[in-house]
Amino acid sequence: MKTIINYSHHLLEEIIQPGETVIDATCGNGNDTLFLSKLVGEFGEVIALDIQEQAIDNTDQLLMDHNCTNVSLVLDSHANIENYLIKELEGNIGGAIFNLGYLPKSDKTIVTEGESTVKAINTILQYLKKGGRIILVIYYGHEGGEEEKHIILKHVMSLDQKNYSVLRYGFINQKNNPPFIIAIQKK
Repeated sequence: MKTIINYSHHLLEEIIQPGETVIDATCGNGNDTLFLSKLVGEFGEVIALDIQEQAIDNTDQLLMDHNCTNVSLVLDSHANIENYLIKELEGNIGGAIFNLGYLPKSDKTIVTEGESTVKAINTILQYLKKGGRIILVIYYGHEGGEEEKHIILKHVMSLDQKNYSVLRYGFINQKNNPPFIIAIQKK
């Protein structure tokens, strides 16, 4: 069985094509951003956001170490993603990933929140291509994490099954609030 991160990447590998534009909604330390950069190749683009300057700096350093030049780093909340998407991208975003919770090895009081994540999901769904996916890796073992998890689950469960398929993937025998994946695919 694939780990949570490996499976989240697998779900994106299946549908993202070279040359596409994709989104890392919470770039953190840059690992997903780097992965997406390699997937879309030199003619694709990654839009990577985070609310913390440390995350942007960490991601920028990782990308420089790997000579990646197809990433736009944005110091802003994913709730504001629409400000960074042009009209021509409507129906053309290949995919997006979120790692929810807090930046590892950082201030654990700065966390993602359900309402801003739902806003970002709704915006990205408008721009997503048919067959495109939004992957949410949900870490909820922190203060406010349970509330965020419930807000997101309630929202994605309400998405019209005629337009979207929603998958939940996670390990049920792990201790300490194991993370899980929500994958939304546009039909």
